[in-house]
Amino acid sequence: MKLYVSGRSMRSDSAIANLELTLSQFGIGDYELIVVDVQEDPQAAENEFILATPTLIKVSPQPERRIIGDLSNQPMVIRGLDLTPVVQC
Repeated sequence: MKLYVSGRSMRSDSAIANLELTLSQFGIGDYELIVVDVQEDPQAAENEFILATPTLIKVSPQPERRIIGDLSNQPMVIRGLDLTPVVQC
């Protein structure tokens, strides 16, 4: 997953924390998160057609999904990432 943010801000930090909380509550601990600061790497944002931040892109498994916002709407994030809970035995 790639999370595009705009600098160190409360909104950026909130998006990271909200995503980590959602993934941990779903028992998903094996993931790669790349945080891209569009202020430091504007070309990366342009290449991905990022129009607003924060924007989360789920790269794999396919299909690619995009979620815009601070990721605080947990049902939307779950639906957007197509998450299913991990069953512990």
